[in-house]
Amino acid sequence: MLSTGRTLSSRRLTAAAILFSLVSAAPLLGQDWPATPPSEPPADLGPVSPNLEEIEYPYPVSYLELNRFGQDMRMAYMDVEPAGEPNGQTAVIFHGMNFYGEAYATTINALREEGFRVVALDQIGFGKSTKAIVPYTFSFLAANSKAVLDEIGVEQAAIVGHSMGGMLAARFAMHYPETTTHLVLVNQIGLADSRQSRPWNDPGDGYDGPTDRERAYQSAVRTHTNYYPEWHPPQLEYVRRQFGHTLSGDYPVYSQVRALLGHMVYSDPIVYDWQHIDSKALVIGGADDQIAEDWAGLARNSAEELQNATIILYDGVGHNPQQQIPDQFHSDLIRFLRSDPDQPASEWQ
Repeated sequence: MLSTGRTLSSRRLTAAAILFSLVSAAPLLGQDWPATPPSEPPADLGPVSPNLEEIEYPYPVSYLELNRFGQDMRMAYMDVEPAGEPNGQTAVIFHGMNFYGEAYATTINALREEGFRVVALDQIGFGKSTKAIVPYTFSFLAANSKAVLDEIGVEQAAIVGHSMGGMLAARFAMHYPETTTHLVLVNQIGLADSRQSRPWNDPGDGYDGPTDRERAYQSAVRTHTNYYPEWHPPQLEYVRRQFGHTLSGDYPVYSQVRALLGHMVYSDPIVYDWQHIDSKALVIGGADDQIAEDWAGLARNSAEELQNATIILYDGVGHNPQQQIPDQFHSDLIRFLRSDPDQPASEWQ
């Protein structure tokens, strides 16, 4: 379990490294980013701690103390009040595999401006939360999320999950239907049971991560390039962070946690949950998502398998519509969340 980390190097950064040095998600869209990632990692780039001590979140971070599997853990979250007149609704954001609550600042801001209370969580194993070596499952993450909502007095909420967070959102809706007023699955991964096409691998084998600086950097670039049909320059900040983790002295433990989380996605499919979910649901995302072959077809299938769902797909958009087309995406999201939860999803649009 990680509790401490190392901060970024205080040495003078090269011009390329300065492009990486901004640490808050909120201003990313306003920066003058290079058209493509630097071909090589900046020489003066320093480590980023697994618990993101050096990353400033856009809103105050609180922590819930948990004891799971006999271990003490801290779960980080932002509980953001509406910017104007409250509309009485709460939206909960479940992040993706390579992200955490801070990465959804644009969505938090869009929702709070429309009167929503917004709760953005860092799941155990991610962001500022404890990096625990435990048997991760989506039910474990869902129970922790419910514990946060109980702690802060949220009895009902719209559950919005992106990427891996969509898998978690589905599991949460199955376990806690009385809490879930609306379910939104944004470019969800895990739309098929991958155990049928890939053999099991021991998550403890070969997951120490690349030790070569160039390999580690190129791995981070490939991960984040895959999220967009064309390179999205602000994503460079998340390349910086992913690469920086590999330079941290805590990376050997962090890489074990990441291996266990990746194994959770493989070994705990949620496709069998859909038939048990009757919350009003929206499947939404970029139709040109490269995260899976024929992602759009798989998304349509998930909307059909869910008991009360509709679907919106955006042509020419990839894995992160909240960043690529924020105005259109947030307009559709807010319109859905404002709809009557008792109205059939098929009658919504």
